[in-house]
Amino acid sequence: MSTREELIKKYASDLKDKCGVTPDMDLLTKVTIGCGPSIYHADASTVAATQHTEIDTVRKNFLIKKLGLPDGPNLEAAINDVLAQYGHSNKHKYRAVVYYLLTLHFKKESVYNK
Repeated sequence: MSTREELIKKYASDLKDKCGVTPDMDLLTKVTIGCGPSIYHADASTVAATQHTEIDTVRKNFLIKKLGLPDGPNLEAAINDVLAQYGHSNKHKYRAVVYYLLTLHFKKESVYNK
């Protein structure tokens, strides 16, 4: 099993156990691949939920650029909802899991079906 496959398995486990979501493995794989090499670096593979600059990065680079959403207060609200769903007590919030949940939240699965 490759490192990426192992990470996807870990992300699927987090989605199921910590978020109460049964993952669509095809979509999770595509979201993970879309994260690029960041998934292999400890610091970049997680979202620092308490850092405003990190939340801003998720908003700008993922929600606006990748998903094509217009900027607005609903973006930060969605990020906060997803982080709450992941659980504030969970120290490691994996970027791929957060992006997966945001993709579902905004019903933007079609972005990954190209």
